[in-house]
Amino acid sequence: MVRRVLLFNVFFMLAFLSKGQSRWVKVREGLLFSAPPFRNCHASTIVEDRNGQLSVACFGGSQEGKKDVAIFYGKINPEGKVVPGEVANGVVNDSVRLPCWNPVLLKKKDGQLVLFYKVGPNPREWWGSYKTSDDNGATWSDAIRLPAGVLGPIKNKAIQLDNGDILCPSSVELANGRWRVFIERTDSQLRNWTVIAVDSGSTFDVIQPSILRYPKNRLQILCRSKQGNVMQAWSEDNGNTWSPLSKTSLLNPNSGTDAVTLRDGRQMIVYNPDVPGKDWFNGRAKLSVALSRDGSNWQDIIELENGTTEEYSYPAIIQSKDGSIHITYTYDRKNIKYVVLREVRSQ
Repeated sequence: MVRRVLLFNVFFMLAFLSKGQSRWVKVREGLLFSAPPFRNCHASTIVEDRNGQLSVACFGGSQEGKKDVAIFYGKINPEGKVVPGEVANGVVNDSVRLPCWNPVLLKKKDGQLVLFYKVGPNPREWWGSYKTSDDNGATWSDAIRLPAGVLGPIKNKAIQLDNGDILCPSSVELANGRWRVFIERTDSQLRNWTVIAVDSGSTFDVIQPSILRYPKNRLQILCRSKQGNVMQAWSEDNGNTWSPLSKTSLLNPNSGTDAVTLRDGRQMIVYNPDVPGKDWFNGRAKLSVALSRDGSNWQDIIELENGTTEEYSYPAIIQSKDGSIHITYTYDRKNIKYVVLREVRSQ
């Protein structure tokens, strides 16, 4: 089967080159965990450490929201596999344990790895915590709880600005059913935090933003919504203030997305290209990647999944030092799938 996939990819790479076109192709595709130590997993995150090695984390346990759900972490080996080990859990004391949620990995400019995650009975009552590693994930610090009112990056990766400040794309699910996004700014040591509102009076319900970067201190966030489209807002001052939220052309069936700014300035998003269903779990069987030069006009470039009733969701995406695109996503809640894309250009 692996040989067929490789031959298929080679065939299309040659076909694209013969037409003098530029295309994105899968050069690796497979499940990360050969023998997962959990029955259910979700919400993966991926990072490249200072040595160029890739790491992945996710939450796993018997089922999302159960008390045994913990954060698992591991390195991706040359075969594209991970042996996950537990690195954080929700043990409060000898008699109280709470579920963990939504890990997010960040590599700071000084090389330190940060693992953000949430602990709590549900997304309306959880709080933010983090651990750090100074040895590329071999060992981790004790858990540090974030200040009251600060959650850390809620699903998608934080970015570090040229001045060292870190912007965390965050959001909250309110008890009245409304959703709100905001940006949390902190210094490089994660000591001082400021919460920046994004269109707090909007009629749109949005969570789980990604941050994209443009020249001249311009930023864009792309958000999951209840209103059927990926929503966006723009900043002209490195995230200090934000425009009102507005719809993009990208469909969103109330499912998480992730996006990244490529080194050449183009923008890339992984999303479920389906219309919303009656419940949040509808519309997650198809997963695609789209590309844009300006953040406004998007074009699908490759299809990752084309299922019917399965769940392929909660993607994470980064670009590694060699220019490859690395994507992880939930594979029917039983595993995490790993895909590597490369752009094939004619000479």
